Amino acid sequence: MAPLFICLRQISFCPARAAAVASLARSSMDVNTNSGSSARADRKQQEKARIIQREKQRQTVKTVSRLLQKAEGERTQEDRALLQEHRDTVQELSRRQSRRSLLKRKQEEVFDDAENLKAKVKQLAEALQQAKHVVIYTGAGISTAASIPDYRGPNGVWTQLQKGRSVSASDLSRAEPTLTHMCIWMLHKVKMVQHVVSQNCDGLHLRSGLPRHALSELHGNMFIEVCDSCCPAREFIRLFDVTERTALHRHGTGRLCPQCRAQLRDTIVHFSERGTLEQPLNWKGAAEAAQQADLILCLGSSLKVLKKYSCLWCMNRPANKRPKLYIVNLQWTPKDNLATLKIHGKCDAVMGLLMEELGLGVPLYNRSQDPIFSLAKPLSPQEQKSHTREEITPPSDLEDASRDTQAQGEATAVQGGWFGRGYSKARRKKKT
Repeated sequence: MAPLFICLRQISFCPARAAAVASLARSSMDVNTNSGSSARADRKQQEKARIIQREKQRQTVKTVSRLLQKAEGERTQEDRALLQEHRDTVQELSRRQSRRSLLKRKQEEVFDDAENLKAKVKQLAEALQQAKHVVIYTGAGISTAASIPDYRGPNGVWTQLQKGRSVSASDLSRAEPTLTHMCIWMLHKVKMVQHVVSQNCDGLHLRSGLPRHALSELHGNMFIEVCDSCCPAREFIRLFDVTERTALHRHGTGRLCPQCRAQLRDTIVHFSERGTLEQPLNWKGAAEAAQQADLILCLGSSLKVLKKYSCLWCMNRPANKRPKLYIVNLQWTPKDNLATLKIHGKCDAVMGLLMEELGLGVPLYNRSQDPIFSLAKPLSPQEQKSHTREEITPPSDLEDASRDTQAQGEATAVQGGWFGRGYSKARRKKKT
């Protein structure tokens, strides 16, 4: 401020000098203004150039893609020259096409012919008879016979969403254990299978009669709600789907613990969540079973989620000391190259042949012996109207329930908690 003050004092005594200083100041301001305008103009010019460049690249890719679709004999000299000029674009488009073709092949369902299927099942039967500790990993593919869709099959939830189609699900409590569920129960009963690790939330393993200590339901059970405020956590098995009001990161079922009056929560582990409940997830049992296993049988699973659970695969051991891996799935899995045997067949068909090879009868599901009826805890009178889901009914009540269903007409589709809303994350991602 001092030099400026002195300058102003001098200006006040010399009009000519004041005019010169004022002119110099205006020139300086004009230079700064012109400099700012020039910088903005340069930025605009650069952005415009980038836009033009991107558009040229898009046009080049479009042109090259069209030329590549022509048969080589139909290409003109000009076409060949253009392809030669844009070799990098040709290579990139070829890589993209290879990736698409590979992905398509991985999604295709492959079926072994009858003779090959029988030979593979015989090999599996021999391996089971020689094994000392067998663990079975199950996925959505074992429940498709119960009209529960899988996720990545041709009609799976994710597949339909990727095609832009809507997905609805009926009340899954109507499903019953399939032939595969009952065969697994029998194999455990005769001590040929020691533990079952399931990714399914449908509760069908529990309803088949498989003991709780021999079962790990890693992603929860739609019939079980718990109070995690009690210590240890208090468990309540119901005769209906408890996930009606729940969703990702929102697990409260709306009912209260009769002991501590805290809100009950479902047991479902949604995508991107980490399960912390001891039961029914039973991670401890799953990890211990995997460590003891000398044979792992994977049924109806893409293994894209299960592969991430390192404690289930013993990958810290040398290859010759890991459990032998047998996979039954129609589509490619990321563990195929590690498998001793891959069987391409539907789970029910494979398990039926396996039981025949082992000389075991194929048990049938009997609703009157469904353990869920003895395990379930009834709701209090105040909670009778806390849900709208259809309840599983004992055989004696089936006739009355059938009459009620006929009177109500065709059941409407429901968007259930664990299944219906479980795929909403993928839908939001697709929209984004």
